[in-house]
Amino acid sequence: MDTLLTLPVIQPEAAAPAKPRKPDWLRVKLPVGPAYANVRKLVDEHKLHTICESGNCPNMGECWGAGTATFMILGNVCTRSCSFCAVATGRPNEYDLDEPRRVAEAIMLMKVKHAVITSVNRDELKDRGASIWYETVVQTKQLSPTTTIETLIPDVKANWAALDTMIAGGQEVVSHNMETVGSLYRLVRPQAKYDRSLEQIRRTKEAGHRTKSGIMLGLGEQKDEVYKAMDDLVENGLDILTLGQYLQPTKRHIEVAEFIHPDLFAHYREEGLRRGLKYVESGPLVRSSYHAERHVNVPI
Repeated sequence: MDTLLTLPVIQPEAAAPAKPRKPDWLRVKLPVGPAYANVRKLVDEHKLHTICESGNCPNMGECWGAGTATFMILGNVCTRSCSFCAVATGRPNEYDLDEPRRVAEAIMLMKVKHAVITSVNRDELKDRGASIWYETVVQTKQLSPTTTIETLIPDVKANWAALDTMIAGGQEVVSHNMETVGSLYRLVRPQAKYDRSLEQIRRTKEAGHRTKSGIMLGLGEQKDEVYKAMDDLVENGLDILTLGQYLQPTKRHIEVAEFIHPDLFAHYREEGLRRGLKYVESGPLVRSSYHAERHVNVPI
């Protein structure tokens, strides 16, 4: 009697889900022109860090071409390891007490009408770098008294004394980015807390400041989660919200889950205003400092 040999059935491997293709509305122009070249020269000469470069901002050509830039103080190495951010992570060794003067002089030389200042997280510093923050704003105001300033400050990890110092220099706008909706915090901002960032915004508002925050879309959030984030922000005193498309900076970072259509961005803008926000900047290429000069006119 012949023995039948039964071979195992090999199932074909499931095809990996196709990654979403970058749509036409996300195309940007390369930075060119004499105004851009002048800003590039000044940034290099004064050994300044800009989030425009470190964050691979798609609007760098447009903003620098208009003679504006967002300066990043306290070095270019961050103590956090957020899954979306292109800024280097590690143990910072840069702490330059002369940095406020250099930033202030550069802003004066560039004749900037509105400056945005941000920083990496410096969790290893007892004051989170608050003294550098304060001096940068104060010295900029001294050299350029007509220049308006927005400070985009990091999470102070509930060091509220540090927050008080950071926001006391005389800036017109104080921003702190939520970055994403609550359900995605552990994935996107593993060393941050959704409620703590809301409290930071609330305390900033209670101190009498114009408040601003930003959220990236396309990370897998649902519409109702975006609405809830808007409601939470309004409840905690937010004035200005920016909404933009998340773009994966390198293959090591979290992938884009979805490219949000411009029509949905327009819908979110109207929804945010309806829910009580005073100003909403919403679009695929919107970033925290995009059109920031317009935000100083938002009533407190």
